[in-house]
Amino acid sequence: MILIGVIVIAVIILLYLVPVGIWFQAIISGVHVNLVQLIFMRFRKVPPTVIVNNMISATKAGLQIKQNDLEAHYLAGGHVASVVNALISADKANMNLDFKTATAIDLAGRDVLKAVQTSVNPKVIDTPPVAAVAKDGIQLIAKARVTVRTNIKQLVGGAGEETILARVGEGIVTSIGSATSHKQVLENPDSISKLVLTKGLDSGTAFEILSIDIADIDVGKNIGAQLQMDQANADKNIAQAKAEERRAMAVASEQEMKAKAQEARAKVIMAEAEVPLAMAEAFRSGNLGIMDYYRMKNIQADTDMRASLAAPAGAQKPATKKNEN
Repeated sequence: MILIGVIVIAVIILLYLVPVGIWFQAIISGVHVNLVQLIFMRFRKVPPTVIVNNMISATKAGLQIKQNDLEAHYLAGGHVASVVNALISADKANMNLDFKTATAIDLAGRDVLKAVQTSVNPKVIDTPPVAAVAKDGIQLIAKARVTVRTNIKQLVGGAGEETILARVGEGIVTSIGSATSHKQVLENPDSISKLVLTKGLDSGTAFEILSIDIADIDVGKNIGAQLQMDQANADKNIAQAKAEERRAMAVASEQEMKAKAQEARAKVIMAEAEVPLAMAEAFRSGNLGIMDYYRMKNIQADTDMRASLAAPAGAQKPATKKNEN
């Protein structure tokens, strides 16, 4: 029993290492494959089924692709089936696509089969809404449909759909912005397409622009009026700020004058407080007599009376001191 089990395991390993079925399928399909090479594929970790099946497909389509080339592309991380199908499609469409270019496109990360299909059957790309302002200040929102087909020669290193959309959007903004009136754009929307197409927007991209059609144009906001209102509000705020600054300076100046007046009054009060002391000193030193004092008091009373008579009706009269005889 053990011997039978060993024999069965050995047969399974032999059939795995020697893909007789795949080799026989290739022979009857007209593809010449060395059985030893199929065995070596196992050791190189290349699935013989993938290589042989794609060689059969290429041979039946009239293409001659070498086994080593397919293995090298597989080991490089490429998609063998996608490359072979793309070559078959390009050959049927009379497109000039060789194996080297197809593998380069595939290794660059692009879907080579989809690229060939897009080259045969053009693709329509819808742009997002593009807002632009005409010279009269009215905003227009436009949507466009861009018909493109793949440029096989520019697939390696060429820009993608995002660049096409960005350039078309820029062209729409330029076209609307150069229009004198938004009515002019609404009356002739094809003028946008003509102007955008003349700019060569597909230069350096992986696509060739066939046509640009304006699908829809909507009238947006009156940007010119909005900007004028914003400018007026800004000017008003600036004027208010300057007026507030002048008011603050006037208040500060008034406060400063009041402070100076208070300081002057304080000095007068201090000076008046020194008068009795000076008079007392004058009495002691003999420079001021009693009669001089009475004359001064009479003059002061007379002055207070004159001020009371000159005051308007209803005004409080200043208090006068009774003259001492």
